[in-house]
Amino acid sequence: MICNKISHSSSNKGAILKFYSCLLISLIFCLFIQNSSRAESLKNKEPIIFTADEVTNDDENNVIKARGNVEISFENNVLIADSITYNEIQDIVIATGNVSLLEPNGNVLFSEYIEISGDFKSGIIKNLRIRLSDNARIAATFGRRTNGNRTEMINAVYSPCNGCGNINEGDPLWQVKATKVVHNQEKKQLEYYNSWMEMAGVPVMYMPYFTHPDPSVKRKSGFLTPSTGASTYLGSSLSTPYFYAISPSKDLTLTPTLTSKENAFLSGRYRQHFGNGELDSTLSSTFDSDNEFRGHVNSVGKFDINEKWRWGFNAHRSTDDTYLRLYKFPSNRTLTSRAFIEGFGSNNYLLVDGYSFQGTAVEDDRGTTPLVVPTITYNALGEPNIYGMRSSWEASSVVMTRSEGVDTRRMSIHGGLTRPFVSKYGEIFNFSANINGDLYHVDSLKRATYKSNFTGFSYRLSPKLEGQWRLPLAKKKGSISETLEPRASIILSPYGGNHDTIPNEDSIDFEFDDTNLFGNNIFTGYDKIEGGPRASYGLKWGLIGDNGGHTSIFLGQRYRLKADSTFIAGSGLEENLSDFVARLNIFPNKYLDILYRTRLDKDNFSPKRNEFQTTLGPDALKVSANYIFFSSQNDQFSGREELSGSLFTKLNRNWSSGLLGRYDMKDDGDLRNFSVNLDYECECFLFSTSFKREFYQDRDIKPSDTVLFKLTFKTLGDVQTNL
Repeated sequence: MICNKISHSSSNKGAILKFYSCLLISLIFCLFIQNSSRAESLKNKEPIIFTADEVTNDDENNVIKARGNVEISFENNVLIADSITYNEIQDIVIATGNVSLLEPNGNVLFSEYIEISGDFKSGIIKNLRIRLSDNARIAATFGRRTNGNRTEMINAVYSPCNGCGNINEGDPLWQVKATKVVHNQEKKQLEYYNSWMEMAGVPVMYMPYFTHPDPSVKRKSGFLTPSTGASTYLGSSLSTPYFYAISPSKDLTLTPTLTSKENAFLSGRYRQHFGNGELDSTLSSTFDSDNEFRGHVNSVGKFDINEKWRWGFNAHRSTDDTYLRLYKFPSNRTLTSRAFIEGFGSNNYLLVDGYSFQGTAVEDDRGTTPLVVPTITYNALGEPNIYGMRSSWEASSVVMTRSEGVDTRRMSIHGGLTRPFVSKYGEIFNFSANINGDLYHVDSLKRATYKSNFTGFSYRLSPKLEGQWRLPLAKKKGSISETLEPRASIILSPYGGNHDTIPNEDSIDFEFDDTNLFGNNIFTGYDKIEGGPRASYGLKWGLIGDNGGHTSIFLGQRYRLKADSTFIAGSGLEENLSDFVARLNIFPNKYLDILYRTRLDKDNFSPKRNEFQTTLGPDALKVSANYIFFSSQNDQFSGREELSGSLFTKLNRNWSSGLLGRYDMKDDGDLRNFSVNLDYECECFLFSTSFKREFYQDRDIKPSDTVLFKLTFKTLGDVQTNL
C-alpha cells in the first residue's frame, strides 16, 4: 500500500492527516480481508492509493470521511471527488461534488453524486455523463452499475459530436435518445431500448431496439448497414452484408444482393493473416435471367518463406467479358493471374513466375492470348574491382503458349562491365561494354515476306560499347541556384538483329521521349533491339529556390549514322536525325505544378506528341488538367488525343465539392465521362452525394447515369444508395 499526503499548513497537521490517511487505507484493507470470499478475490489485486486534504474518522458509526482533492486508485480505477465517505459496515463509498471515475478501458464517468461498492463494481450514479474512449458522449438522468461490467442508464442520450457540425450548444448534429441504454462490457456493446435518432434536434427515425459495439471493439460479427442501388441492367438492388469475425486473424463478409431485373447474386470476401503472409479473396456467383451461370474470383496472397525468400499469387477471372462491369465489381480491361517465387541476395535477385490473361474487350481473342509459364529472371551485380569496374549479369527465359497462333520460347543472357569516372573539372563519365545473347524457338510464326509460317530455332548476339558524358554546372545568386547540364552519349553496336524469325511479343509499342533518349535500348522488352552506331545529346537548364521551388527545361535529340527500318514512320526515329524531345517543369511552390512533354518534328518543329499536366491553386480552389496527344505509329495502336480535368474546392472546414471530366478529342470528339460531387464531413458525420455519367458502350453495357447518396454516422455505420 502507498499512503500519500497533499499540501498542509503545518508539520503537526501534516503528520496527523498522514496518520489518518494511512489509518483509512488500513481499515479498508482490513475490512476487505475480514470477508473470506472478498479476501480471496482481492489477494492478487493491486494496492489502493489514496490522497486527500482532510480525513476524519467516526469510530462510533464506522464511517470515514475525506474532503478536498480526494483521489482513490484501485485496480486501474481512479475515483476523484470533492468529498468521499466510506461506510465500513455496508462497504459503500459515496462520492459527491465534481465526481469523475476513470475506468481501465479508458471511459470516464462524470457526476455530482456516485454511490459505489468498495470494489468499484456496483453502484448508482445520478445525472450521469460518460466520455467513452473514442470521445463519444453519453448523458443520463440515472445510472446503475452491476458486477463491474454492466451499466444501465435511464433517459439517456448518445452522440459522438463534440462541436464539429453542432447546430448550437444544445443540439448536436445527430444524437440517439433512448428511455434506457445498457453498456454491456462483457459483450462489449451498447444496447438501446425505445430509441430514436435526431438530426439537428429533429427526430428522424424511431428504433424500438438497436445495438452497436462499444469503442473497445475493432471488429465484430453481425449484419452491416444495407445499401441500395440502381442500374440499367440490374434495376433496383438491395445488398445486406454479414460480417463474420472468425478469429483475430481471419474474417468473412457475405453479401447477398436482390435485384428487380435479374436474379439475386451472392458475393463474399475472405481475409486471413498467417503471421508470415496474408490472403485476400473475393468471389461472386449468380444465375442470370437466362439461367446462365456468371461469377468471378479475385484472390491475392503473399507469404514470406524466410528473410530472403517469398512467394505469392493473384488469381483474377470472370465467367465472361462484361460481368464485372454489369454487376459493379472492380474491373480492368485485362484480368491478370500470376504466381511467383522470388529470392533476394545482397547483390542478386531471382524471380520465377507465370502469367495467365483474360481480355475483356470485344477485340480480345482468347485463342491468341498467351499462357506465360514459366518466366525466370536472375540479376547479379558484382563488386567494383581494383580498376573501379563493376560487372552486371542478367539471365532470363520465358515460355509462351497459345491454343491458336505462335508459341515462343526464349533464353537470354545479358552481361556487361561499367566504369564510372569523374574528372578534375567535374565532368562525369560512364563507360560500359555489354554483350547480349538471345536464343529463340518458335512454332507457327507468321512472316511478312513468306507465305508459310516459321517453326524452328533462331539466335542473336549483340555486343555494345557505350560512353556517357555530362557536366553539371551550378551558380548561386541570392536565394536562387541556376543549373546547366549538357549531356551526351555514344553507342557503338552492329546493325540489325531484328530478324523476322524472332517474334515480337514484349516490344510491340514504345514511345520516344525524354525519359528514354539516353537509354541503350529504346525498346522496353527483350524481343526487339536497337542496333547501329548512334549518339544522343541534350541540354538541361534549371532554377532551384531555397524554398524548394524549381523550374527546369530540357531539349535533346538522337543521331544515327544511317536510317533504321526497325523504326516505322511516325516514331520519330525513322531517319538519321530524330525528332526533338523536350520537357518543361515549373514548380515555384505547392500551389502551382506544370509538366509539359513534347516531341517536335526535326524539320518544322510541329508537335508529334504533346503531354501536359498541371495543378493550380490551394485547397480552397484547386484545378488540375491533363492533355495528351500522339499520332498513330502502327496498325495495332491508334493515335490518341484526350483532355481530362478536375476542379476541387474546399468551401469551408466541413464542405467540399469537385468536378471531373474526360473528353476524347480524336475525330468528332466525345465526352467519355463526367462526375460532380458534394461532401460534408465533421468528426461524427459524413454526407456524400455524387452524380456520374458514363458514355461507355460495350455489347450489353450501355451508357448510364449514377447518383450516389451516402450518410456515414461515425461509430454507428453508414447508409448508402445508388440511383
